[in-house]
Amino acid sequence: MDNVSVKKNLYRLTLPIFIDIALVMLLGAVDTVMLSRYSDNAVAAVGLDNQLISFVFLIYQFVSMGAAILCAQYYGAGYRTRFMQIVGIAVVVNTLLGLSVSCALWLWAEPILTAFGLRENLMADGVRYLEIAGSLSFLQAISLTFSASLRSTGKTIKPMMSTVAVNILNILGNYALIFGHWGLPAMGVEGAAWATAGSRLASAVILACFMTGVWRTSVKEKKSLDLTPRGIVFHTLRASYFVISLPFKVVFRSASAARSVMSSYRRYFSPFPWQEMKNLFHIGIPAMSEEMSYSLSQIVITYFINQLSTEALTTKVYCTTTITFVILFSVSIVQGGDILVGHYIGQLRYRAAYILGNYVYRVATILTLIVAAVLAAGGHVLLTFLTDNAYIITTGTWIFFIDFFLSYGRVKNIFACGTLRATGDAIYPVCVGVICQWSVAVGVAWLLGIPCGFGLLGIWFAFCLDENLRGIILMRRWHSLKWRGKAFV
Repeated sequence: MDNVSVKKNLYRLTLPIFIDIALVMLLGAVDTVMLSRYSDNAVAAVGLDNQLISFVFLIYQFVSMGAAILCAQYYGAGYRTRFMQIVGIAVVVNTLLGLSVSCALWLWAEPILTAFGLRENLMADGVRYLEIAGSLSFLQAISLTFSASLRSTGKTIKPMMSTVAVNILNILGNYALIFGHWGLPAMGVEGAAWATAGSRLASAVILACFMTGVWRTSVKEKKSLDLTPRGIVFHTLRASYFVISLPFKVVFRSASAARSVMSSYRRYFSPFPWQEMKNLFHIGIPAMSEEMSYSLSQIVITYFINQLSTEALTTKVYCTTTITFVILFSVSIVQGGDILVGHYIGQLRYRAAYILGNYVYRVATILTLIVAAVLAAGGHVLLTFLTDNAYIITTGTWIFFIDFFLSYGRVKNIFACGTLRATGDAIYPVCVGVICQWSVAVGVAWLLGIPCGFGLLGIWFAFCLDENLRGIILMRRWHSLKWRGKAFV
């Protein structure tokens, strides 16, 4: 009965995370699909911009990752005060960090894109998109912190509701501003940037309102979630209603929220919890370092691809946008499992955490390989829908086939990196990631792609080799159980 209860709880957490991440991925995919009707050059320019912005989001995630892991362990151990301290510190640090990075992107958009080799015919669109979306990226820093804190307590439905509302706003904004509907000017790439930035502002405000309620209530409070199809429809409608009524809620709740924060300041932050800040950076910096190393290596490889041709860069954008949906299943179930693993680690139940982790890995692998096989079989049809360029369709079809084998290693990395962090073992994945990503992914990609002349297919083979090698090494670490005793409670 206990095993059934744990599995039920896992899927209760996973389904909202799945919907949330799917809609977050859809946010970028919508821009790509809508801009593909505008021009392939716009897709290439915005694709490089979004890769740089994704890298910036990884900088913000070092705080939110650390907060999520610590909050899950503290929640499992029942440490209410330490939980609230971590949330408060994470919000302040990420807001200041986000403002600094956003200013840098606004001031130096063109030099940054020039350094990464964006072609001259794409520069105007790329600079304008990065100036708008990048300068307002600090809103995502705030949203990531609130979302991670809510998920760590099991309240996964609230970030999902926020993302539903954000996607609705983004689609409507793209439709109106890219093509010039409803009496608005046709702004093309600039319109896509303003629509994306506006939707991120809405996300930050909605999650802040949700977090205010958590701040004023006990983290031990649990509410049952209706995750039947009828329940999902209800929550979607509720999210849409929340967006419509949001301005009124902000006006009436802002004063009470300010009073609540001021009254809780003395309770939670006097004296200032320096040890909690140290713990946050201890777990957050290694977690960010591995993700940042991967993102940097991908940017360098994108530079190699950009030297091949504009068609190769556009193909890469189409394929990576599509492939993100392959890993959606593994990412969502691993994140749900990591919440429960963190709770078990907080209770010092290491055996339970290990058994649950193995179950999560098996399910994630099966789901990922099924979806990867479907994409490999139907990739040609999908690319034909997106573009009529023969090079993009042919090369992309072969990439989807290679990616099936790549997915087997990728799911190992997703599971091992996330779950080892949830146990507090954050240093080992960084060391393995940095060594493999730069020696195998970057080194072999350059060798096969440029000197050997295999182009984009050779680069993708290097990706496959890197993911599988790292996956084998990290899974050995997980099964060794050397992560026991690294908890923060």
